[in-house]
Amino acid sequence: MRETITFDDVLLEPQYSTIKSRKEVNLSSILGSKICSEVETNATNTATNTRLVERAIKYNIPIISSPMTTVTEEWMAMTMFNAGGLGIIHRYNTIENQARMVKSTAGHQIQKTGEAPIVAASIGATGDYLERAQELIKNGAGILCLDVAHGHHENVRVALTRLRETFTNVHLMAGNVATLMAFKDLENWGADSVRCGVGGGSICSTRLRTGHGVPTLQSVFDCASVARSAKVIADGGLKTSGDIVKALAAGADFVMLGSMLAGTNDTPGEIYEENGQQVKSYVGMASSEAQMAWRGHVSVSEGIAATVPYKGKTEDIIKKIVGGIRSGLSYTGARHLDELRAKARFIKQSPCSQRESDTHILYR
Repeated sequence: MRETITFDDVLLEPQYSTIKSRKEVNLSSILGSKICSEVETNATNTATNTRLVERAIKYNIPIISSPMTTVTEEWMAMTMFNAGGLGIIHRYNTIENQARMVKSTAGHQIQKTGEAPIVAASIGATGDYLERAQELIKNGAGILCLDVAHGHHENVRVALTRLRETFTNVHLMAGNVATLMAFKDLENWGADSVRCGVGGGSICSTRLRTGHGVPTLQSVFDCASVARSAKVIADGGLKTSGDIVKALAAGADFVMLGSMLAGTNDTPGEIYEENGQQVKSYVGMASSEAQMAWRGHVSVSEGIAATVPYKGKTEDIIKKIVGGIRSGLSYTGARHLDELRAKARFIKQSPCSQRESDTHILYR
């Protein structure tokens, strides 16, 4: 029986640094590439012909907002784009409603950049997933996320294979998975990026209900341990910017956030008062509440619904998170993510050192 670790079990050793300002730290990360059309012009700025070019799907920050009903619709997707990250519009609605949100987000990107948009939206692996994918792509989606709790599954294999055959120029993200074998299988089935982490979300009860799972940081270590073309996305269990730094140092190319962005002004839902505090809803997509809302019945509940304090502007929360990540890289003396992964030195910490790592005045 092997021993596994998660975020609170480890720390990164501080190292000699020559970084004088956090502005020196580059957090950009590449999700993949996409074939795009590019118009050539002559000296008089007259269009001549169109050629196909390979364009990197690159983001200034390695942060993706989760495709949850209480996290990402078009407003969050637009804010994430403005901040340099990615938002994935959730699938728990009609095809028409999701396509409308994708179209709105695509239009926002074209005002901002003037380039062809690369909007992300999630789909399932059964039922109307192919029809939904076609409509989303038609309205501007360039990234499709197969959003499945247990991604190492026959349904995902069939769906990924069919999607890859049908849409050759779309980035396919898939998951969630917990093991290296699962990661390799999804990559072989056609996934360009894979969400790694099962049961670690703050409102997920999968491990309690089923007894299955792998600590998210361990999943990242395992899945990033081999040569690969698919990108690793750490998903679940991330509570702080320090956890994000650990995930990136362990090999993740991106992190996916739910609870850390929940409760901001761009998340769906109203602000209301609870026990004298302003709050917003945060609902796990495997919870009874979510299942009833989007399909009218409950199979097995593997999540909960909760409220979180209203946090204000999403932009401000992202800036705080990004500031913490930049500081984290500076403590290793790393100016970019590849350097962080090359230089990072992990150490295990005891329960007493975990307590010391916290703001322990609260325990007095």
